Amino acid sequence: MKITTLENWLRIIINPVKWAKSVTNLILAWAGSRYEHQEVRWISHFLEHMFFKWAEKYKTPKAVAEAVDKFWGEFNAFTWKEYAWYYIKSASRNLEDGMDILSDMLLNSKFDIAEIDKERWVILEEMNMYLDMPKYQVAWEFEELIIWDQPLWWDQIWTKELINWVKTECFKDYQKKLYTPDNIVIVLSWDIENEKWVDLVKKYFAWMSWKKAFEWWELKENTSGEKIRIINKKTEQSHIVIWVKWTPWKDLKNFWKQRVLATLLGWMMSSRMFQNVREQKWLCYQIWTSTDDYTDFWIFSTSAWVTNEKVNLAIESILQEYSKIISNIPDQEELSKAKNYLIWKILLSTEDSENLANMYWTQLLLKWKIISVDEMCEKIEKVTIDDIVNHAKMILKKENIYIAWIWPFAEWSEEKWLDLIEKSWL
Repeated sequence: MKITTLENWLRIIINPVKWAKSVTNLILAWAGSRYEHQEVRWISHFLEHMFFKWAEKYKTPKAVAEAVDKFWGEFNAFTWKEYAWYYIKSASRNLEDGMDILSDMLLNSKFDIAEIDKERWVILEEMNMYLDMPKYQVAWEFEELIIWDQPLWWDQIWTKELINWVKTECFKDYQKKLYTPDNIVIVLSWDIENEKWVDLVKKYFAWMSWKKAFEWWELKENTSGEKIRIINKKTEQSHIVIWVKWTPWKDLKNFWKQRVLATLLGWMMSSRMFQNVREQKWLCYQIWTSTDDYTDFWIFSTSAWVTNEKVNLAIESILQEYSKIISNIPDQEELSKAKNYLIWKILLSTEDSENLANMYWTQLLLKWKIISVDEMCEKIEKVTIDDIVNHAKMILKKENIYIAWIWPFAEWSEEKWLDLIEKSWL
């Protein structure tokens, strides 16, 4: 793996995969809500849609789709809080075809007002789709509760107001301020010589000359005092997220401790959450513990879909597993199982060129030193029982707990649920 920086500050991550018959062209821009201002709030996701519409060489959405379909390529894009990415995955012989399409759409899009008007309806329908899915809506609620009204919380899709008024000039201005060579990384995964990669990128992207004009917004702590967020909505299940107050990155070593802790608690089918909350108490169908990693902080959370009448029991059981990890210390066998599971997940992901591309740009996104898969596995192996216990003591405290959920009952008392947190902590 090698990073090359061109004269215009465009960075290329070269990831040779000796066995691969496919090639992944992945382009990452530091964009998303964290780089938005109030006047263009939620524009990042709309811009992603517009890149597929009309450019210089491929002049219609159909022309773009047909160009990729001709070589049976896989083509997609995604906008998140701190980034937007675009990729084409194809047979290796179509490497240049994919790069040609990506460069045309990202550099030469016209943002025609007629296409904008058509896409408004598409995005509104996408928004309605997510509003009908409680598991997404509860995620929005917990993000607002923990982050509050800051750019990082602003959802990628939300607000009909912007969708209905945004014009061509808004897209062009935002593109020039963020889709700049110094703010873009191209990741290429395939068995190919480094020089050929670089020559192709220069051919299609080296002439970019804009300089980034938007800066990200630093996260500020929510001081509202709100710790419980309950949404009344007709659902067959209650959707719960219980998380730990966001914590700034202080030491990257804690990243691997946290990943192992999350795996041990709720990422495996044999994990404590799955076995104790689902299998033994029959309180939910799905439950998992995970981490959300941002450039300067992380969030540790457990999510569950629960029978409506058993919400209080499920919350109590999840909180007890949080507190018991300190008193009921994992033994070496349980720790080894979690570490091996995490290592095996990483190793399995290396069998796909797209997964490898994602693995490396994520490290760059988070402003880390990029390390190899072998180094990742070594860091996981070094996590000890003391590391797990000390990390749990640092983050899993009842005063750090926030809860959001969606259920069909209108009556609730915040005091009641705060009391539940208090009594559930062993």
